[in-house]
Amino acid sequence: MSAEARNQESYELPMLNVELQDATPHSPHPTAQSFPSFDAHNPPDAKLIDACVHCGFCLSTCPSYRVIGKEMDSPRGRIYLMDGVNEDQIPLSPAIVQHFDSCLGCLACVTTCPSGVRYDKLIEATRPQVERNHARSLPDKLLRRLIFSTFPYPDRLRLLLRPLGLYQKSGLQKMVRSLGFLKQLSPQLAAMEAMLPKISPQAFQDPLPAVIPAQGKQRYRVGLLLGCVQRLFNPEVNDATVRVLTANGCEVVIPQAQGCCGALTHHQGQEAQTQTLARQLIDSFADTSLDAIIINASGCGHSLKEYGSILDDDPHYREQAATFASKVKDVQEFLADVGLTAKLSPLQDEPLTLVYQDACHMLHGQKISVQPRQLLKQIPGVRLREPIDAALCCGSAGVYNILQPDVAEELGRQKVENLLHTGASLIASANIGCFVQISRHLQLQGKTVPVLHPMQLLDYSIQGIKLDAVGS
Repeated sequence: MSAEARNQESYELPMLNVELQDATPHSPHPTAQSFPSFDAHNPPDAKLIDACVHCGFCLSTCPSYRVIGKEMDSPRGRIYLMDGVNEDQIPLSPAIVQHFDSCLGCLACVTTCPSGVRYDKLIEATRPQVERNHARSLPDKLLRRLIFSTFPYPDRLRLLLRPLGLYQKSGLQKMVRSLGFLKQLSPQLAAMEAMLPKISPQAFQDPLPAVIPAQGKQRYRVGLLLGCVQRLFNPEVNDATVRVLTANGCEVVIPQAQGCCGALTHHQGQEAQTQTLARQLIDSFADTSLDAIIINASGCGHSLKEYGSILDDDPHYREQAATFASKVKDVQEFLADVGLTAKLSPLQDEPLTLVYQDACHMLHGQKISVQPRQLLKQIPGVRLREPIDAALCCGSAGVYNILQPDVAEELGRQKVENLLHTGASLIASANIGCFVQISRHLQLQGKTVPVLHPMQLLDYSIQGIKLDAVGS
């Protein structure tokens, strides 16, 4: 770190020095050698660290800092810790790791930073280091193993859904929730159980064929990623996406062997697993001759566009990964670019007031904000409202709402209140994690406002289906 940056730290971050005294081992002569440090494989880049001048602009936009209120649970605080671990001045202790774990990875700080600090690259480098060099507690290790060995694999997840479906229908779920013992046993398991949506019969099948022809004249040939969690817990979104694409002149190719894109594991530092999943997905789309590769979940889309850097160290996949990533388009980004050709009808007889929820990896990761609103405004009768704190994370953040339930709970509450304050009668959300999080907190607040993907709204409009007929 430069001398100028160190002087800036000592002047602007006195709170950090105080907090670090509580975070390091209490011994007569505590040393960083008591704990492991970062290894030599892609540690956080010192040049990126030195770009941070600790101005504090990131604090107001950081969701974890807003809830927790500690300097080290903010982007500039974590950058300070990264630098200290890099320089062997701060130990990679459980207390320090918790400050890295508290980051949602929402990337709002990247959008806000006037110095252009690539915090996204820094946290992406830090998390694999933590997973390789930090010994987690046994309960934490087992929970993460359960998540990463099931969530990215739809067939494995389906095996769990059958007993879970029985758990829901038998009344056992209602009894377990009323007793409240699960939260005392494990807040993380309780959070996972609370997020479980109603399991539909569609969750156990992938009915979409390998190729769906365009309606009318074919304009484009595109591939579609089905996702992992979405295809099980909200399969209607993929069905709607296919209908919207084909109605607008796209032949849709769906490789039947496709699996997880690796977004969930990538955001949690599971480097080797992410790379394996990325290679498998690239292979499943080989020789398909596509104009674009379409994704309808923002977290997945952001990671897919990062394939070039995820597989940059792999000489066999480096070029393929970069080519693949260059073709990835969010479905809203793609449709706004090529234009809608299908006729759109009103969704109800009177004007429809709706609010669009900006998913973090869409807004901050992919810089997509205008396009979804452009598409929704083309539906006759739609009136779009904007919430306060629109850029603040809802608390889902992949599996963050499971691993860090307390912070996620508060963020979910704030997000739903802000959305409701718009007076909108419908919420549009383009990410499966946001959909689950927002739907749950609406239920907790006793509200019945529907949450639909923009592709579902476009699909209804194209088909001439009125919203009051959807739930009937």
